[in-house]
Amino acid sequence: MSNIIDVKKTVVSFLKENINCYDVTVIKIEKIKELWSTVAEVYEDDSFLKSMNLPPKQVRLFYSVKMDENLEITAFERLTSFAGMDSDDQ
Repeated sequence: MSNIIDVKKTVVSFLKENINCYDVTVIKIEKIKELWSTVAEVYEDDSFLKSMNLPPKQVRLFYSVKMDENLEITAFERLTSFAGMDSDDQ
């Protein structure tokens, strides 16, 4: 049985190995039945600036990572936004 700390470590490791990023912060972990669903905040170089050979600027992106009870990654995707971030409603 996996615990939340193992899930977090797995997500951080997976994203650092598979995308070119500087910092990974897991901001949501949820377990639904035997499946883990997470969202991570990641800082990467702006690909447009990089393609134009301009000085790099880091941009904040969000990734969803899903895994089974054995911590095997079953899906991951870049999110276009993440509800709840940068909201004035608190």
